Amino acid sequence: MSGTQGRSLADLKDMLAAQQVQAPSAAANTPALVEQPKREPKRDALGRSYATGRRKDAVARVWIKPGKGEISINGKQAAQYFARPVLRMLITQPFLVADRYNQFDVYCTVDGGGLSGQAGAVRHGISRALSHYEPDLRGILKVAGFLTRDPRVVERKKYGKVKARRSFQFSKR
Repeated sequence: MSGTQGRSLADLKDMLAAQQVQAPSAAANTPALVEQPKREPKRDALGRSYATGRRKDAVARVWIKPGKGEISINGKQAAQYFARPVLRMLITQPFLVADRYNQFDVYCTVDGGGLSGQAGAVRHGISRALSHYEPDLRGILKVAGFLTRDPRVVERKKYGKVKARRSFQFSKR
């Protein structure tokens, strides 16, 4: 996410469009490029796509299917589970970037961590599930940085310290 700070969704879409325009001209100049096989959509018998998202200590199991845009998290609506508007905005970002807002219903279970980590895990899971449902969206989501698992986790406490790095209070006498 550090590389995408300060960019708007429109900037990311413009960047992707520029890459797609440059890609055909680059392919014409290099004749010996190997074409990659087209990715197949991964859907179950009910027409859903499944993915797992992770952030900090939180793990989210996410199912998406075409619908009205309802998001259910642990049996609650998104507005009820994530009360802060910032967290609700975070979980809808993949749909906004891919121009699929209110086109998919999301059902997910999330466990572990705090609300911020859980929102990040749900966003990661939704992004991965969208790329499984529509493989053509993978490029857009990857440029936006939504398919990358954020590796930052809490540093462990060390012996001889109060916390991970904080030392005990110094006493001169």
